[in-house]
Amino acid sequence: MSERTTTGTPVPWDGTTALVTGGAGLIGSHIVDAALARGWRVRVLDNLERQTHRNGRPDWVDDRVDFLRGDVRRRADWERALAGVDIVFHEAAYGGYMPEIAKFISVNSYGTALMLETIRDRNLPIRKVVMASSQAVYNEGAYACPEHGHFYGTTRPVAQLAASDYHVHCPRCDRPGEPVPTDEAAPMGGENVYAISKADQERLLITWGRSTGVPVVALRYSCTYGPRQSLFNPYTGVIAIFCTRLANGLPPVVYEDGRQSRDLVFVGDVARANMLVADDDRANGGVFNVGTGQAVAIGDLARLLADRLGVGIEPEIPGEFRPGEMRALVSDISKLAALGFRPVTALETGIGHYLDWIGTQGTIAEYFGAAERRLRKRQVVKRAAPAGVAGGTA
Repeated sequence: MSERTTTGTPVPWDGTTALVTGGAGLIGSHIVDAALARGWRVRVLDNLERQTHRNGRPDWVDDRVDFLRGDVRRRADWERALAGVDIVFHEAAYGGYMPEIAKFISVNSYGTALMLETIRDRNLPIRKVVMASSQAVYNEGAYACPEHGHFYGTTRPVAQLAASDYHVHCPRCDRPGEPVPTDEAAPMGGENVYAISKADQERLLITWGRSTGVPVVALRYSCTYGPRQSLFNPYTGVIAIFCTRLANGLPPVVYEDGRQSRDLVFVGDVARANMLVADDDRANGGVFNVGTGQAVAIGDLARLLADRLGVGIEPEIPGEFRPGEMRALVSDISKLAALGFRPVTALETGIGHYLDWIGTQGTIAEYFGAAERRLRKRQVVKRAAPAGVAGGTA
């Protein structure tokens, strides 16, 4: 089913041209729509990674877009893409829990560095760069201890996880902490290669902005979902992965004990956050969380999706974990709220929009099973000891 939108009264061009990298993807394509609705001209740079875009250029890419198929790791592609551009939304990234190491660094870290170098060396008159960062840059979320108060969690050791102890403990009394909203001052960690590469991107951008004087903004997205989230990629997008399993009569696979939690934000709200900071000079040089300030346990999410799809399938909790993964992340969005941001799409409403879209996509295949075997083989996923049994193996 086509979503290509070329009808209606065109909005007069206001003189602004935006480049959206990764503009065929989930977040990028919604930023494209928002920019077109504002009367901007839009160029997209996207390599149409087969793992995400199995059928090539998707139908939702608007015909009004100047679409360039290219790679952020090639300087010539950046030179073409950046010519005549006023604002850059850098959304292109290699993401998720995948076993590649070099590709994460080459696409995310090197690709961003090449963009910044091209703008600087060619003295391009870019007015602002807005970049997609991630909640993954945090070491862990923020917590509260009933006795010692607020603390930031640290990465849980593999030995602890292997023993089926999934809690984040107070550093003073060792009690399990209670998750609280995580603000932008939380320590940056980077305990898997994706997180490392996103932290690289963010630091490169902010440092470059200070040295060149070009306004820049980094947005740390919570888990983003919504229509156009790839049904082909088995490594990223928890709602999409769970839905493809359930649609094929298979249980969603939930790691740890199912009580780990995430802030799930609808893609339309993320696109609005991008447009907000693009316009507001108060955002310049800043780093902002983008989320809802609410969290849901992953096991509960799996059950909610099964209920909405009308299938009585309980999640599978095999007693496995992924080293370097956070236990809980609830975004403190007060800093962005001070600029006027407010998420407007509740989780159940957003899931409804996503499921409606899935219903237009024809037969849905399941790719996670094969990917999971690959992750186990590469030790991205490890098995814990049964709860209460000491000395689990990694």
